[in-house]
Amino acid sequence: MGRELNLLSALPKAKRNIEARLDAKNPETMRISKEYGEMYFDGPRDYGYGGYKYDGRWVPVAKDIIAHFGLKAGDRVLDVGCAKGFLVKDLVDALPGLEVYGLDISEYAMMNCHPNVVGRLHLGSADHLPFPDGAFSAVISLDTIHNLPRARAKTALQEIQRLSNGNAFVRVDSYRTPEQKAVFENWVLTAEFHDYPDGWVQLFDEAGYTGDYYWTIIE
Repeated sequence: MGRELNLLSALPKAKRNIEARLDAKNPETMRISKEYGEMYFDGPRDYGYGGYKYDGRWVPVAKDIIAHFGLKAGDRVLDVGCAKGFLVKDLVDALPGLEVYGLDISEYAMMNCHPNVVGRLHLGSADHLPFPDGAFSAVISLDTIHNLPRARAKTALQEIQRLSNGNAFVRVDSYRTPEQKAVFENWVLTAEFHDYPDGWVQLFDEAGYTGDYYWTIIE
């Protein structure tokens, strides 16, 4: 089993207006958000990101990922749930010769990816990764697996394990207190499965996932 560590500590804290989201949240906004199209990425904040633009925030994270896994030129890395490929770009820039690829379920994200990653991104689902066993030196998946129901989330973890031999890192939606859980449930639009850390660790065990992990906790 891997360990809990925050590989994304260099990211700026997200600004969230919980009250405004709660006022706007309804089955229709959630349905549209789960299409992972233009409204989710670049529409109003009620539907998702409220504009998903490159701003360089992933640059220090990319360096931390490279250091954590001891990556070198020629190694292959996969970002599962890569969106428009911003982290893929920054990983490539941070280590010349590193072979970095991304996969996402959103055709809109693929069509609107960062121009530097054209040809590096694949359209697909986290629970069916179209690559051979052990194909990557490291696999990361940030804020993606919780968008699947529990059974499919387990399969996604098994797929990540299969491709990485446990040299992996995932971050998923969670909460440590009932108060945090209530805030999360008022905010979330796309998560199909979420739990306290112990519940996630149990799922990791069931899936045979031995990589590292951390939580996205809304406070």
